[in-house]
Amino acid sequence: MSRSSSLYSEDLAPVEPNRRTWKTWNYAALWISMSLCIPTYMLASSLIGGGMNWWQAILTIFLGNSIVLVPMILNGRAGAKYGIPFPVFARASFGTRGANIPALLRAIVACGWFGIQTWIGGFALYQMLHLWIPALDQLPALPKALGLATGPAICFLLFWGLNMWVVYLGVDSIRKLLVFKAFFLPLAALALLFWAIGSVHGGLGPILTQPSKLTSPGAFWDFFIPGLTGMVGFWATLSLNIPDFTRYAVSQKAQVKGQALGLPPSMTLFAFIGVVVTSATTMIYGTTIWDPVALAGRFDSKLLVSIAMIAVAISTLATNIAANIVSPANDFANLAPARIRFRTGGLITGILGILIFPWKLVADPSGYIFTWLVGYSSLLGPVGGILIVDYYFIRRQQLSLNDLYDPHGIYRYSGGFNRRAVISLVLGILPNVPGFLVTIGVTGAGSFPAWLVGLYNYAWFVGFALAGACYGLLMRPHLKKEFYVSID
Repeated sequence: MSRSSSLYSEDLAPVEPNRRTWKTWNYAALWISMSLCIPTYMLASSLIGGGMNWWQAILTIFLGNSIVLVPMILNGRAGAKYGIPFPVFARASFGTRGANIPALLRAIVACGWFGIQTWIGGFALYQMLHLWIPALDQLPALPKALGLATGPAICFLLFWGLNMWVVYLGVDSIRKLLVFKAFFLPLAALALLFWAIGSVHGGLGPILTQPSKLTSPGAFWDFFIPGLTGMVGFWATLSLNIPDFTRYAVSQKAQVKGQALGLPPSMTLFAFIGVVVTSATTMIYGTTIWDPVALAGRFDSKLLVSIAMIAVAISTLATNIAANIVSPANDFANLAPARIRFRTGGLITGILGILIFPWKLVADPSGYIFTWLVGYSSLLGPVGGILIVDYYFIRRQQLSLNDLYDPHGIYRYSGGFNRRAVISLVLGILPNVPGFLVTIGVTGAGSFPAWLVGLYNYAWFVGFALAGACYGLLMRPHLKKEFYVSID
């Protein structure tokens, strides 16, 4: 392939076989590291806050992660086989220029996650600092439209600046923090678990006998379906860009086995801690506290709170760079490989992470699940359906590596866009738009038929199946064409 091609850069180039060194344990460790984060805890807590009991919440999380594991492994095979990242893989189905569409959709969602993680880390700093500097609570107020107090806003920006500094230094600077996180966060989670058990009279028994607030079958299913969709949506981002990581695999077996061992078990176990602790807060404080940072802020010891908040900030920083900077930086680089490098892509991610107002997304459990997780799953589900149908049913797992980097090659389609993929993407997204508009309050429920609004609860599944089916039908007439060159 030509290194002078406008589609080529060192960041997007195929990983050479001798540099593919990730084994089963590396992928298991990656998922354990990414699963052990505050949003995972909040994921489980939000289900409890929404009315589920402990086993209903754990079952929902396990099912969601088992389902999303399937597209994770399927998309990961292309990365392991050809050594290519997600934006390059998407060129086969969307076209050399059209690949920017799914890449940007995925990147924007990553920006949202970056903002959420940065808000969590910044709020942890605030919980520590305002204990020692009470004047933080007396600062002049910000405009009400922001929905943010001045003290937390300052700490959020400080933590944001720290993230950008690490991006400037490069990803290698985060390795020691990832090691710290791998040891600290499990210990901190276990400490919270033992605190919850020890603080409730009777221990774990009364916590696990807390009844569900969803007292009728109708109420349960109305919450379970979007809850399950939200659980799938939680990792819908990585189910697309997993080639960014599997491109380093020593074999297909390593990435498949490593992901299967690392994702569902670690998510379920850490979520169990979130479920127990959140259930315990209802009994201890008389109210459900689903945010662990806010919970830690209630402890009496200033020193204990300070240590906990510093540790949360450091581990959140490590997660943020690994999970929410690497992939969007690649996605933005795909827009202009010769001009946008990792640092520039990281800066773009950081700016968009502020503009998405992350503190509003995590303000309550319903916003976290119904608006954020389910909402973006309606965008990413269709992309996943198209990628899988294209790679497995249209191309039979055969790609032309050189043409993926050639603007005039066989993946050029018409002007760099595969219109069939774009049409399928739009058709996969459209059915979920009415439900999303109703959920965010833009329009009333009566503006659309009830069945159409209800589809939003199945957003990822509807988009995945519909877009994949449409793409397969539209591409079927061209199955006999070699790599479908000159399709327009």
